[in-house]
Amino acid sequence: MSVDVEEVRRQTRGVLGVIHLNNAGSSLVPSAVMDAVVGHLRREEEIGGYEAAEEAADRLEGVYSSVARLIGAGPNEIALAENGSRAWAMAVYSFPFVPRTRVLIGRTEYAGNVVALRHLAHRNDLQIVVLDDDPHGLVDVEHLQRELERGNVALVALTHVPMANGLVNPAEEVGRRCRAAGVMFVLDACQSVGQMPLDVQSLGCDVLAGTGRKFLRGPRGTAFLYVRASVLERLEPVLLDGHSAVPAGVGGFEVRGDARRFESWETSAAGRLGLGRAADYALELGLDAVQERVAGLAEQLRSELAAVPSVTVHDRGITRCGIVTFSVKGIDAGTIRTRLAQRRINVSVAPAPFTPSGPVLTGVQRGPEVVVRASVHYYNTETEIQRLVGFIRQT
Repeated sequence: MSVDVEEVRRQTRGVLGVIHLNNAGSSLVPSAVMDAVVGHLRREEEIGGYEAAEEAADRLEGVYSSVARLIGAGPNEIALAENGSRAWAMAVYSFPFVPRTRVLIGRTEYAGNVVALRHLAHRNDLQIVVLDDDPHGLVDVEHLQRELERGNVALVALTHVPMANGLVNPAEEVGRRCRAAGVMFVLDACQSVGQMPLDVQSLGCDVLAGTGRKFLRGPRGTAFLYVRASVLERLEPVLLDGHSAVPAGVGGFEVRGDARRFESWETSAAGRLGLGRAADYALELGLDAVQERVAGLAEQLRSELAAVPSVTVHDRGITRCGIVTFSVKGIDAGTIRTRLAQRRINVSVAPAPFTPSGPVLTGVQRGPEVVVRASVHYYNTETEIQRLVGFIRQT
């Protein structure tokens, strides 16, 4: 099975106007997803918001099943949220931290997650331990093992695919070692969901956060949270309302028994329908085929960029994905992005990938502070990649 590129481009209106290589930021939405969103908004316009939601009740409930199928979970283990950072934080802030325990993270942990963990560390007297990279730039699982054996570890947090590097961290091996040690494993999959197969049973994570707008090709303002059913009761949400809990007894309350305890009442029904359609769309294409296509295009881009004398490609790792980071000698990344945008080629800029001598918590690093990030998807073409590289050659 392979991706029918011509067909998915026919279903993607945006490819008529731009060469979109900013899928790690926000992908072009397929027409089926946009139709689901706009169609529901039209019904809200015509009959009212509550009435439109009631009319779409079965489809809204089906979103949980669609997202669950996408990652190999059960619908009761899925909560929906407005962004991946909030989904991740809702679970992590609910963890019953014991003072003076340790949290292990990788050097490429998402900066927003680091801020949240620092906040929790101040509140709960925790120690954050940054794991080494191995020679390939991946989280060093042997260092992880040594820290787990030292004990006193509250949880391990890992970003599956860093925002500014093409590598894919060895999440399955991390999950295996965390399970053996009885330590909770939290995985940020915002950059991996939608561009590769994910199965929470194989990954061994207890918590996983994903977003809709990136490689999943869903609408902005949508995300999801997975919480393994066996750990759900250990996590008491920091915020509750009439959706996540109900009054019980005299002055008491009862929290929901499923992952929806992390949700709140008011939300965008249209956005949720779009997220569900995006999950179904990815499943229909097949995530194995998607990964093969994305990885092939990314390797073509890396190879052609590396052949340009003025270009340095910064990606590391063994298994690599659709994110390609590079710099051009003598020209800052922001200028490159602006010049490409003038030619209707979308890329973004990102903090440079950290070297082994530059821990994420100290900010010490070498080389450019910001790099160009071009992130391909299956609807991109070899010709579009050649257009990008051709421009870089001329700079």
